[in-house]
Amino acid sequence: MVSVKEMAQVRPAKRQVAWQETEFYGFIHFGMNTMTNKEWGLGNESLSLFDPPDVDCTQWVKGMKMAGMNGVILTCKHHDGFCLWPTGTTTHSVKYTPWKNGQGDLVAEVSQACQQENMKFGIYLSPWDRQSSVYGSGRAYDDIYLAQLTELLTNYGDIFEVWFDGANGAAEGKKQPYDWTRYFALVRQLQPQAVMAVCGPDVRWVGNEAGKTRQDEWSVVPEALQAAERTIEESQKVDDGCFGRADSAQQDLGSRKVLADYQGKLVWYPAEVNTSIRPGWFYHAEEDPQVRTSEELFQIYQKSVGGNSTFLLNVPPMPNGSMAQTDLEVLCALGQKIAALKNSNQFSTASCQRINLQDKPDKSAFQSIDEQQPAQMILTWKEAIQISGVSIKEDLSFGQQIERFQIYTKKNGADCLVAQGHTIGYQRILRFPKIKTNNLDIRILKNRGAYAIKDVQIISL
Repeated sequence: MVSVKEMAQVRPAKRQVAWQETEFYGFIHFGMNTMTNKEWGLGNESLSLFDPPDVDCTQWVKGMKMAGMNGVILTCKHHDGFCLWPTGTTTHSVKYTPWKNGQGDLVAEVSQACQQENMKFGIYLSPWDRQSSVYGSGRAYDDIYLAQLTELLTNYGDIFEVWFDGANGAAEGKKQPYDWTRYFALVRQLQPQAVMAVCGPDVRWVGNEAGKTRQDEWSVVPEALQAAERTIEESQKVDDGCFGRADSAQQDLGSRKVLADYQGKLVWYPAEVNTSIRPGWFYHAEEDPQVRTSEELFQIYQKSVGGNSTFLLNVPPMPNGSMAQTDLEVLCALGQKIAALKNSNQFSTASCQRINLQDKPDKSAFQSIDEQQPAQMILTWKEAIQISGVSIKEDLSFGQQIERFQIYTKKNGADCLVAQGHTIGYQRILRFPKIKTNNLDIRILKNRGAYAIKDVQIISL
């Protein structure tokens, strides 16, 4: 059984903190599947089909930035094996298509657009390759995959995330034993500040593609959750159109109760929530009426970014190479909602009495004085204000420590519970029906070890 002290001592790497601070970023699925109106291509599609006339990567990136995103991950190669850059590893790439007379490099265009808009850039490179004749052969295919990774990690600037899919091609009877150790070592060597997600050791897949989140998300979890084979087992096996809206996530991964009988190592392995703005990951015109609303996406944002996770939202461009106007309008409205949320803070307008909390030496947070005792932040305003939520952030340099907290307001001299929760971690956003009050009492009631409160936001939307 692991002790509470062991739970309290786990800390994130700097790359994981930088990734978590990215909060919200975009996924772009674009390629041969866009042209064939498929989700999973077979790899035998004619290269002549890829000739989008109006590719506008600046539009893509600006649209995502408008939504409040801070980065973009591009599907550089999906399961069909078609490469969006002029790779030296195969002829199944943009180099051998009519697009820009074979002189195009879509990875470079997205990377450059991200640099221009001050957005982070990440890559998705499917390990499953239905086009490769050596897929399933073991080391020979791994060598090709590593060569592709090397090209992407050395020619396109800084990479903030490498997204390793769990697809393994068993449906074709060819199962490639992926050499994850070699893949991970190469990323560490070439892009040491990049996190590796899903089948990687840095960022955990939340467990579904529906945008569903856990009520309490722990970043400190059993080491066994890092096993790529476990993720592969829980990943989509067939292209049936149902997997992307199902919630398959185990609800409790890191509470004291779950860890009570655990005897292994604990790791910092935070969650990423990924979903698409449309039912599919690639663009399909028939899905135009099914684009998610800005309000639905805003709710996912608050529960993911505001639930100690990050939010990865896919927005697929059309076959002509531009994003659909409907999608852009939703992104614009979503960005407005997120901006309003961030700009609604009433914390600085209140006087703050702190109990068992003191300034960190660098004044960047309030840290616990006696970790064995509850702490409070009692906020008062000169006049009553409208409040509809509270956001709290822990300082991750202390790890993830808070296990239970409650928020009260006094009404006619009596304490009235407004909201409560267990985990906080990077950020916890709690929304509730509007109340009008001139006081709020935030109580930290249970924790694992010494902690610090990095930020508090009083939401007044």
